[in-house]
Amino acid sequence: MNNMVKGIVAGLAATMVLSMIMVAKGMMGLMPELNVIAMLSSMMKVAMPLGWVIHFMIGMLVWGIGFSAVSGILPGGSDITRGISFGMVAWLMMMLMVMPMAGAGLFGLNMGMMAPVMTLMLHAIYGAVLGFVFSKLGSDKVAAET
Repeated sequence: MNNMVKGIVAGLAATMVLSMIMVAKGMMGLMPELNVIAMLSSMMKVAMPLGWVIHFMIGMLVWGIGFSAVSGILPGGSDITRGISFGMVAWLMMMLMVMPMAGAGLFGLNMGMMAPVMTLMLHAIYGAVLGFVFSKLGSDKVAAET
C-alpha cells in the first residue's frame, strides 16, 4: 500500500474517532458553541449533512495525504508522536485561519479560553490516531519485498 493510500485510510480512521468524540461532546453539552460542523457548514453556506461530508474530506484527503507527504520529516520517534506533531500544526492553522474566518476570533477566543484548549486536545487525539493507523498499515519497503 503506498503512502498516499495509507494516509487516506489513516485520515478516515482518525476523522471517525474525532467525529465520535465531537458528537459525544455535544451530547454531554460540553461547549455547545464549539460545533465544528456547524462552523464549516455556515462558512461554506451548505447544509449540515454536506458539512459532515466536507469535514471527512478534509480529514481524509487534506490532512491524511498531507501527513503521508511529510511524516518522514516531522519530529518524533514514532508515527504516533509524528502524528501528534502534525495534529498540532493542523490545530495552529485552524486557530490562525479557520476560527477567525468563522467569526470566532483568533484562537477561537470569542468562545472563551476552553475553545483553544478543547480543539488542541481534539487535534492531539486526531494526530495520534492518524499516526497509529498509518504505522499499522505497514511500510512500502516491506510491501515491496514480499
